[in-house]
Amino acid sequence: MNSPYTVADLVADILPQIGVRTVFGIVSVHNIPMLDAIGRRNALRYVMARGEMGGAHMADAYARVVGHLGVLFTSTGPGMANAIPGLVEARFAGSPVLHITGQTATKHIDRDAGTVHDVPGQTAMLAAACKAAYRVRSANEAFGVLVRAAAEALSAPRGPVSVEIPIDLQRAPIARPAALDGLVLPIAAPLPPSPAALDAAAEILAGAKRPMLWLGNGAKQARDAALRLMGLGFGAVSSWNGRGTIPEDHPMTLGGLHGNGSTRVQDFYGSVDAMLVVGSRLRGHETGDFSMKLPKTLIHVDSDPAADGRTYGNSLFVHGDAGLVMAGIADRLAGRSGVDAGYAADFAAMKSRAREEYLATLGPYAGFPDAIRAALPRDGVFVRDITIANSTWGNRVFPIFDPKDSVYPVGAAIGPGLALGLGASIAAEGRKTLAMVGDGGFSLGMCEIFTAAQEKPDLVTMVMNDGGYGVIRHIQDAVADGRQFGDNLLTPELQGLATLAGLPYFRVSSAETVGEVVSQAVAVKGPALVEVDMRAIGPVPPYAPYATMGKHAERARQ
Repeated sequence: MNSPYTVADLVADILPQIGVRTVFGIVSVHNIPMLDAIGRRNALRYVMARGEMGGAHMADAYARVVGHLGVLFTSTGPGMANAIPGLVEARFAGSPVLHITGQTATKHIDRDAGTVHDVPGQTAMLAAACKAAYRVRSANEAFGVLVRAAAEALSAPRGPVSVEIPIDLQRAPIARPAALDGLVLPIAAPLPPSPAALDAAAEILAGAKRPMLWLGNGAKQARDAALRLMGLGFGAVSSWNGRGTIPEDHPMTLGGLHGNGSTRVQDFYGSVDAMLVVGSRLRGHETGDFSMKLPKTLIHVDSDPAADGRTYGNSLFVHGDAGLVMAGIADRLAGRSGVDAGYAADFAAMKSRAREEYLATLGPYAGFPDAIRAALPRDGVFVRDITIANSTWGNRVFPIFDPKDSVYPVGAAIGPGLALGLGASIAAEGRKTLAMVGDGGFSLGMCEIFTAAQEKPDLVTMVMNDGGYGVIRHIQDAVADGRQFGDNLLTPELQGLATLAGLPYFRVSSAETVGEVVSQAVAVKGPALVEVDMRAIGPVPPYAPYATMGKHAERARQ
């Protein structure tokens, strides 16, 4: 006898139809019907995480690298709650994640009746963490809710969207929607800017002698338009989440060395007479809580009207899509640009000296960015955790060539690095991925090393091992009068862990060998583990703003 078509079947059918190829999750009592339907069809790759938090980070990184939906399945209640950190990070990053979670049976929802995994207020928790959260309340509305959720996740500003499907509705029979086969998601079209606003922006920029772009996450899909402006003489710099929009070997971009931690760059901003900020919040994390001085004339471009004046004041706000705005301004500036003849040479000289000066602050790690960059193929993906190596050089001076090749915790959480690396490497489909994590961050999610062993992606996990929380030590040196507490970690012996997981293991014991050792690991087909013995190499100097704070800052540099 044929089984009826159910809501769970719809979930399994709609995902490939909207371009999804891979999903992440953990099977449990309140999502079995959906995952069973996926398993029966064998049309999607199912990656089994070891924890819902790890699965959420995998879906997030996958979405960033493919530029499309990352999909996560969890059970209701505790399983859902375990995924919240990953959903929060996806929201910080503007990552289009579709989270599909179970729910207790409809008749028990929101009654606090103590049914298994029942958490009153689950929808409110998800709504607080995500861009939006929906509950399927009847079988017949499941198709419409799923379409809306997927489209909303992919519409600017992008972000995670959760859908709850109660267990009884997953099993409920429905007619297969006629619209399923020709489905096109109703993703919001790019927002056209006002012609008057474009005219006003162009009028300001036409008089600029030394103009710059600040490119954020919202500009990552607008490389061509940004390059048009750079062709008119603009310099560029990126927020850390906008890196790679312009390949960072372009002579007129600073990449992520945007001034926080570089006085030379900040001094240069004083000579810039107009800056066009595109798709960036100018976040406090990157601007020293807004203490960094930017050029006086700022034109701010964003698809979110609430961005107007939220962090820095501006001379003009343009509400619209990043690519359309930059293209419109470029059209209006054709033949009108008055950029100084010597600006490009000044910019290139400043960039070279600022980078050299910054590398000189890294002590024994000054050669790491270029050595590791040379070991990783140009199209390799660079993932990093919030480890001191990332705070000092990973976000700032490691060259990035494409925005889809850069993944890091925008929310500054410690611990997502390994899981982000897994999601990124699965999305990269053969391109090599390097995930740089600290030993502290690795400890938070090391169970996912067995996901790497099972899935066998081309992932090198590089653990920067200094025997504790190096970043916290620097902060405590600066703000707690040098008292260090809760900073030392007992962690597994990493070579033994690699052996247990069946992964090739490599060790870096001197700064001079990092490029050679990473090259050997990159040459491995599949996953590998590299341990960088920072206790043998030496400490990383404190990063801005802690490099000059507190009377113990000098001791931290020694």
